[in-house]
Amino acid sequence: MSSKKTKAGPGRFKKPKGSKQPAHVTEESQDDSISQLLGVTIAAINATKDLVPIDLAKGILGTIANILTLAQSVIKNKSDFQAIADKCETIREILGRATKDATEDDLRGHLGHALTQLNKSVNRINSDVASRKEQGFWARLFAVTIDRDKIAAWEKDLDRVIGLFNFEAIAGMGIDMKLVKKALELMGNDPSINAPKNRQIKPPSRPTMLYGRDDLVAELTNLVVNDEHLALIGPGGMGKSSVAKAIINEPLVIKKFADRRFFVTYDGLDPSTITFRTFMTCFAEALGIEIVGANPVRQISTFLDSASALVVLDNAETFEEASASSALGDIPPAIAEIAGISGVILVLTSRSRRNAPNVEWITKDIPTLDLSSAQAAFFRIYHLASRSDAEEDMKGLLKELDFHPLSINILANAAQQSGWSPTTLLKRWNDRHSKVLDGGKGKLQSLSDTMQLSLSSPSVQNLGKDGLRALAIIAFLPQGLNESLASDLLPSLPQIDAICDVLCIQSLVYRQDNFLKMLAPIRHYVRDSLQAPDPTCLQEIRAFYYRIVYSCSEERDQYADIVISDHLNIEHMVAFNLANIPDDAEETYNTCWQFLECLQWHLPCPTTLTPAISKIVENSSTWILKARCWSNLAQLYGTLSQLVEESQALQAAEALYLTAGDPEMMGDCLITRADGLRAQGRFIQSQNLLEDLQHSDSWESLSETTKARAWHFLDIARMYTFTASADELFVKSAEDRVWGLDSKIQHWRAKFYHGGDAVQVKTDLEDLFVQHVGTRDARTLEDLLQGLADVAYCEGRLSEAMDILQKIIEMDGQSAEGVLWSTVWKAHVVSKQGDYNLARELIHQALEPFQFFSLRNSLTFLHQSYCSACIELTAGECDRAETYFTAIIEACDMQSNLLRKAFSIRGLGEIAFARSNFALATQHFYETRSLCAEMGVPPQHLYSCMPLDTLPNKFEGWALFLKG
Repeated sequence: MSSKKTKAGPGRFKKPKGSKQPAHVTEESQDDSISQLLGVTIAAINATKDLVPIDLAKGILGTIANILTLAQSVIKNKSDFQAIADKCETIREILGRATKDATEDDLRGHLGHALTQLNKSVNRINSDVASRKEQGFWARLFAVTIDRDKIAAWEKDLDRVIGLFNFEAIAGMGIDMKLVKKALELMGNDPSINAPKNRQIKPPSRPTMLYGRDDLVAELTNLVVNDEHLALIGPGGMGKSSVAKAIINEPLVIKKFADRRFFVTYDGLDPSTITFRTFMTCFAEALGIEIVGANPVRQISTFLDSASALVVLDNAETFEEASASSALGDIPPAIAEIAGISGVILVLTSRSRRNAPNVEWITKDIPTLDLSSAQAAFFRIYHLASRSDAEEDMKGLLKELDFHPLSINILANAAQQSGWSPTTLLKRWNDRHSKVLDGGKGKLQSLSDTMQLSLSSPSVQNLGKDGLRALAIIAFLPQGLNESLASDLLPSLPQIDAICDVLCIQSLVYRQDNFLKMLAPIRHYVRDSLQAPDPTCLQEIRAFYYRIVYSCSEERDQYADIVISDHLNIEHMVAFNLANIPDDAEETYNTCWQFLECLQWHLPCPTTLTPAISKIVENSSTWILKARCWSNLAQLYGTLSQLVEESQALQAAEALYLTAGDPEMMGDCLITRADGLRAQGRFIQSQNLLEDLQHSDSWESLSETTKARAWHFLDIARMYTFTASADELFVKSAEDRVWGLDSKIQHWRAKFYHGGDAVQVKTDLEDLFVQHVGTRDARTLEDLLQGLADVAYCEGRLSEAMDILQKIIEMDGQSAEGVLWSTVWKAHVVSKQGDYNLARELIHQALEPFQFFSLRNSLTFLHQSYCSACIELTAGECDRAETYFTAIIEACDMQSNLLRKAFSIRGLGEIAFARSNFALATQHFYETRSLCAEMGVPPQHLYSCMPLDTLPNKFEGWALFLKG
């Protein structure tokens, strides 16, 4: 029953429609009516007291009779006591039924506990009322007023205790009206005429703190006023009840249903003992009627059928989870019958999806908050730091809570009440996690309490230990459990699918993208407070995922698909095992480096394995294994163009391979690291690293192919620095079986970049293309065509350059990344022809299918951003170009990329030059020249080896600067 104050309803103080009386007359009349009601109730209580066989029950009845006597004789605001009188009448009925034929021996069980709690409650109220009488006496006023909030608190306390009495469970009997009739007959009244029958119950008000729900409430309100039944579903703490309270107070809803808006709450009832009678009694009390007779559904239906009505059934999981057979059989049909009444709309809130059948529910999962609403809710409570100062710190923490409304509320209150600064709050969360969310008692103040409500539901309890094992595993896996693989991952849980269905129905887990997941607060609670993941389950998951990794190859197949879909779970399993296995566990080390290889092939993405790899104990049995992990991690970083991280991983691998006596692998890592420096524009460092290798003791131990690879990459660096003639470049590596063809192609391209005969270079590259076009080696053919496109572009044959780039794009076997790079270059060429809109469209088309690369590969991002800047600059859109160039410079600083940074700063110089800001232009050009020196590139040859990245000749500021 609602804890709000009730007003006298038409069944008790009905007056003719349209009648008017002065206010003081109305109040006096109402007080007289209340006095009469109190008198009737006191008499009925005293009559019952004489009939009950238990002394404790007699004492309770005497106490509540005294409370009402004081209210009748002393208290001024008698009308506010109507709800208390109703509660006392309910207590009288309860004790009459619950103690019928009982003995003192029965007090040892549930009945005794309930009576004891009731006795404490009524004695507290009696003391409070009596103390107010004394205050009135000493003030020489024989009438006092008791604060309405105090009365509401008493009413709530009585509601709590009354909920302990389940008549059918205790006494196994129906309502016995003989006691009521006998008591009333003592007053000379006929119960069929004067017994209270109905009163208007005011619905709860709209919650004052309801953030981020306006659109949702508007959507649901529209459904309600269009006669749709709603089922609002979600785990505890999502704000389902708050949303329902908001709906019931919406103007459109008030306009349609007026005072026939009812809020039935089943909060606090035990689903393991609830019965059909209890369900219907709660329903009737919320409607303001009393059930008389053996057919409560008909009585409630008759009441609702009189006019349109909106009924909210709050905390419906209580009766949906009822285990008593009679409840399971009778409650759903009753709901369906009520839902079928014309003009009656039901809104149900529940953690369970086991909603009554034969009702056309529109089911709405209540979502978590968005970031903005979560911050608003948090800072509405937390005031120890301004939102502007603490917002950024709290953003990550709120995200860790999945923007769960209850968790945010509890966390904010805990921080505010404890006086925690944002720094202290973050520390408390990192140290204690979900324990911070146990700020008090009850489901609205404790995550633990609201979780226990869900975990104690009969359907979850029926799962036994297997249910908890499943929960622990789903919480352990960062992605949740792959539903398609559940039985393969957990063969020791043969009923895992059925278990997960129950957990879903109870909103403990949810389905998303074929995975069974948990909200973060639930996950933290399960990890912190329930059992650890079962060792057998962990071993099964490990065995399955390891088998998938071992079977995965470079080809896309079913094993690769599982690596892609479950990569975070596999990564977590590997990291967990690295931290919790013996030092000689070779299986996990091998799985680690093979998994990194799988990611590089099929899903290049950042990984969290770096700390776990670094902690592998180094000894003679792990040197090679750990080195493989580092080298494969480096390859993954290289694919992502995270060149700084790649270099660090390669250095770690080099040292381990050298310690283990494997110079070949050490040399391979070092050469890769040198090429990474070249990709950053650090040509001098790359050159020095490779020359040092050639002079080291390890050089003679390297294979001829590895030596050729070292020469090849050394000559790439020397090509950019112009420290060797083009005739010398790529000659030593050209004879190698593996690197020979690549070196010949690079030799002719180098001759062109260094000012050689364009016609001769074009002829030689075309001859090589004809010789190898049948090999379908996409990378080799791309290098050849790229050289030919460079020649055509520099010779001013722009259409030819575009055609060649299109061939690269359409080439069989071409990688998605290669398509993107060539399309972006093609857009650059189009802009030089003057079609800027087409150029922009090509950039857009290039990025649309390949967001993977633009988001995860920094070199690709720099490439497309730089070409976009060049297009805008060429089009005269200097502001747009400036924005692009500035963003590129910031990205280059993060990735230590000198070449693109030099290009972009030169671009800013040209913008300043075009604006006649010559001082700023000179500053940018000086900085560009300084970067050239750091790279080892002659300033006049800044673009020589990358002609498709040059700016049109009309931008002459750089050239004039170099001339002095």
